Amino acid sequence: MIKKFREYITKTGTSVLAGRNAKNNEELVAQVDSNEEVFHTAAAGSPFVNIKGKAKKGDIIEAAVFCAFYSRDWKKNKKEIIEVHRFKGKDIYKEKGMKLGTFGIKKFKIIKVTKEDIENWLP
Repeated sequence: MIKKFREYITKTGTSVLAGRNAKNNEELVAQVDSNEEVFHTAAAGSPFVNIKGKAKKGDIIEAAVFCAFYSRDWKKNKKEIIEVHRFKGKDIYKEKGMKLGTFGIKKFKIIKVTKEDIENWLP
C-alpha cells in the first residue's frame, strides 16, 4: 500500500507531511488546519509541506529542508540556496482558474535552505 503523503518525523517527534504531485498537493492543502505551518519553494515544482499540529523548536527548519529536498530546484539543479516560503493554512487561497496543485499565498516568511542543510539532512 502506498502512503497518501510523504511523511517525515522531526527530531521532536512532530509529523510533517508532503504532497507527491499536483493532485496530491490539492489533497494535502485541503487537510491543513488554519494555524498549521505550511511550506513551498519560491520556484514552482515542489511539494506543499505541512507540519501537523503546533510546531516545536527545530521543526520549522526541518520541514523547510524536507520541502527543499523534494523540490525540482534540488532534484534537477542542486542549487546552492533554495528559497522556501513558510505560511499558515489560513493564508492559502485558491481562485477559479488556478491550475491543479497551484495556490495563492496572502503572506509568507522566507527561509533560505542551503545545499549543506540538505546534504546534512538526507533521509
